[in-house]
Amino acid sequence: MLQEIAPHVFHNAFRNPAPVPKVADLVASFADGAVLLTREGNFPTAAEIRTLGVPEEELIHLFAVDDIQFFLLEEPTETVKDALCPTPTTVFRTIEPRFLRLAGPSALHLMNWRQANRFCGCCGAPTVRDDKERAMRCTVCGALVYPRINPAVVVALRDGDRLLLTRYADRNRSARYALIAGFTEIGETMEQTVCREVMEEVGLRVKNVRYHANQPWGFVGNQMVGFWADLDGDGTVTLDTSELKEAVWLRRDEIPESHDPIDLTHTMTELFRLGKDPR
Repeated sequence: MLQEIAPHVFHNAFRNPAPVPKVADLVASFADGAVLLTREGNFPTAAEIRTLGVPEEELIHLFAVDDIQFFLLEEPTETVKDALCPTPTTVFRTIEPRFLRLAGPSALHLMNWRQANRFCGCCGAPTVRDDKERAMRCTVCGALVYPRINPAVVVALRDGDRLLLTRYADRNRSARYALIAGFTEIGETMEQTVCREVMEEVGLRVKNVRYHANQPWGFVGNQMVGFWADLDGDGTVTLDTSELKEAVWLRRDEIPESHDPIDLTHTMTELFRLGKDPR
């Protein structure tokens, strides 16, 4: 999955003072929903960014992979934009080397969090980076805002040798199947989320809810938690058409193969297709 980058190691500890950007360190920058990459499809190095007139103090330390430090250029100049290529962030699903599939969405997650919290939600005053932890601190009332992480479940619902696969109503461009998924609500366990989301989206009851794995999903700031569940009773689907445009039961040999899946949905789907799902 996306976070499986061994033998590389992701270091996300907050560091103060922040490291000084080295020549080969990498810089993430975003504009109009796209990531700015070199013409070769790579993150620009700190040295390349410096040649475009960006002062060192504008590079915000994010994290490291092994000895490579990653920095954020939060407000790229027109010179930077002209020198780099705006690329859809979906590139992080296939980018090489593989550790960038974790680093890219993580940088996007932190950029979105910073952009959404430039002002205090309590008093409206500007915020600044805290010097003790990864947080934004209000310059007036002192309120702290930490990176927002949204818990959500992914449900692989089985009926013997059949798996329930869906297509989202609002994603016409995608032909890929998905598993049922949804956000955990206040006062709810994740197992309760599994039962509620399945009932809401396809009108089915479940049993034998079992945890599988979880993963960060920085594209949208989620922590995805995967569960296996078995059908409890009749398998006739009642589709919530506001969420889904299709929900079908497919046998193992009917499920399309997922090549190099980086997300829980397609990792779990592939395990089921191969008959490797836990019992």
